[in-house]
Amino acid sequence: METIILAVVIAVVVLGALGGLVIGSRRRKPLPPPPPAAPDITAPPAEPHVGDEAETPRDEPRRTIEEVDLPGGPAPVVVEEPPSAVEAAPEIEIPEPTAGRLVRLRARLSRSQNALGQGLLTLLSREHLDDDTWEEIEDTLLTADVGVQPTQELVEGLRERVKVLGTRTPDELRGLLREELLKLVGTDVDRTVRTEPEDRKPGIVMVVGVNGTGKTTTTGKLARVLVADGRTVVLGAADTFRAAAADQLQTWGERVGAYTVRGPEAGDPASVAFDAVKEGKEMGVDVVLIDTAGRLHTKTGLMDELGKVKRVVEKQAPLDEVLLVLDATTGQNGLVQARVFAEVVDITGIVLTKLDGTAKGGIVVAVQRELGVPVKLVGLGEGADDLAPFEPEAFVDALIGE
Repeated sequence: METIILAVVIAVVVLGALGGLVIGSRRRKPLPPPPPAAPDITAPPAEPHVGDEAETPRDEPRRTIEEVDLPGGPAPVVVEEPPSAVEAAPEIEIPEPTAGRLVRLRARLSRSQNALGQGLLTLLSREHLDDDTWEEIEDTLLTADVGVQPTQELVEGLRERVKVLGTRTPDELRGLLREELLKLVGTDVDRTVRTEPEDRKPGIVMVVGVNGTGKTTTTGKLARVLVADGRTVVLGAADTFRAAAADQLQTWGERVGAYTVRGPEAGDPASVAFDAVKEGKEMGVDVVLIDTAGRLHTKTGLMDELGKVKRVVEKQAPLDEVLLVLDATTGQNGLVQARVFAEVVDITGIVLTKLDGTAKGGIVVAVQRELGVPVKLVGLGEGADDLAPFEPEAFVDALIGE
């Protein structure tokens, strides 16, 4: 009996343990796995509302449209601003006024030119002016490229006046030399660059000369002179045979707001000149400046081409000026060039460039005598505003160091 009771107790205990395990397992159900993490998605930028400014990415330039005044009228231009720093558009330059330019540059001219004047004054100051001294004076003038005939006239005038005066103080000699030099240079000649015809617009100026004289640069500087005096200008890039000549002239024009008419490289120069005058008329500008081809003056074909340019331009309007650009440092060779050009076109004025360096001041006298036309402009340096109207008094004063 005890054995039966023990067996029952053991069975109850076993059943109770099993029941607890079942109940425990039911109470501790496993939790569901956590949901997967949401992917990292960047939301698209919101569309800007009306009146809001869309944000410009930092690595992209900002683009705006601005109205720009051009010779043909206002026009929209797309402007890009760098992301880091906004650069202002280059402003049109305001050239220096022409009044008094030669006076301002007189010191520079005097430093390089007064050897002539000082040399003459030294010779004239000798106690005895014998024939040998006068020959030295002649040699000094000839070395300065004054020319044979002008030299003889100057020496004869000085000899006569020194003989009459008798005394020769330094101030008297300086005054005598100044007067005689002014006679040679000429003070009663009209040196105005004619750009204002009374009966029409525009004035037309053709610039001629061989390569290397500074012809295209002079055309650009002359545009600055005219703009400084309140004139409007169109440039004609008719030097189509020289590489980058049109680019060079256009750059000069852009700096002062002058419009440039150009054609294809190695194209017809006369066609470009014709179009430049036509554009100038339509735009109502004051002056058209035409830069011409300038290869070696010894090539007859190029001289013929130059004559053709002149004839084509004059079908629309007469030329007001034909300016010959000469390198003052070439001396007598410049006179050879002058003669050849004068045979093809009617030269009305001379521009002497590089007059400040090793040039000899006497070339002013010689070239005027050779062509019978005045020096109207002189270049006295490499600066943009170093082209000045020629003023005889200021020039002679620089020669003798006053």
